[in-house]
Amino acid sequence: MTTPGLPMTEPMPGMPERVTIYEVGPRDGLQNELAVVPVDVKAEFVRRLLAAGLETVELTSFVPQRWVPQLGDAEELLDLLGPVGTGQQRPVLVPNERGLDRALDKGVTSVAVFGSATETFARKNLNRSVAESVEMFAPVVKRALDAGAWVRAYVSMCFGDPWEGPVPVDQVVDVCSRLMDLGCDQLSVGDTIGVGTPGHVLRLLDALDDAGIGPDQVGVHFHDTYGQALSNTLTALQRGVTVVDASTGGLGGCPYARSATGNLATEDLVWALDGLGVAHGADLQALVETSVWMAGRLGRPSPSRVVRALAGVTGDA
Repeated sequence: MTTPGLPMTEPMPGMPERVTIYEVGPRDGLQNELAVVPVDVKAEFVRRLLAAGLETVELTSFVPQRWVPQLGDAEELLDLLGPVGTGQQRPVLVPNERGLDRALDKGVTSVAVFGSATETFARKNLNRSVAESVEMFAPVVKRALDAGAWVRAYVSMCFGDPWEGPVPVDQVVDVCSRLMDLGCDQLSVGDTIGVGTPGHVLRLLDALDDAGIGPDQVGVHFHDTYGQALSNTLTALQRGVTVVDASTGGLGGCPYARSATGNLATEDLVWALDGLGVAHGADLQALVETSVWMAGRLGRPSPSRVVRALAGVTGDA
């Protein structure tokens, strides 16, 4: 018996016509690896993702190497990528003004800042309180916008925190509002440890909408610790969200939150979108081949169920 390469298409009410896949594999996917992935492998990974039709690919993070050694080669990576690494749909993470300076020096035109909905994680990730981190991001966002860059605001721990437990929705909305009030173009709501469920997703999106942050401004970023990432994503799409963070092969985690496992796998998302008849622009087979290739470089199989199913059919697993 063989598994078909594409699902049967059956649309479902309330789904958008098109979804933007915000690929985070090269940054969020690789930042938690125990060993540093060679920069030439990272560059090839990005090229393969772009060739597979992914339009938005987050490339790296301009953090100090001592913070995240796995991403200490940001400048070298952009040099290897050349012009393909500086377009509007090639965002990089910048933690502070120094990171922004480094990114702008490389011609980057799309950046992201990374905040936290909880005080504990803000301290562990940025060594600052939530209020202090917002204060730190204010000049970063202003200078980026003044330079003509597009700016995204990540907010982590929006559904639960391994130290503080469940996070109140109004607390999350408050932090999101403070960051968006800086002038950011897009908000990414993160379930960093993967504890969210569909009802929780709806409640948070409704509360954000009530606060003036509509689904057209929101991207969702779900980790799959408890197998809920795809169901949470589909719930968000039915609520009007059209930007979904995903990582090819399901790579990822967080170096400051060990309970955070991999991101929603891009292939699993694409399989579901294909079955729903929702456009996305990505080539599923090319993504599977890329994940199998990267899994070989990392020395372990992809956690993506779709990768395992389709690679198994072709004999590449």
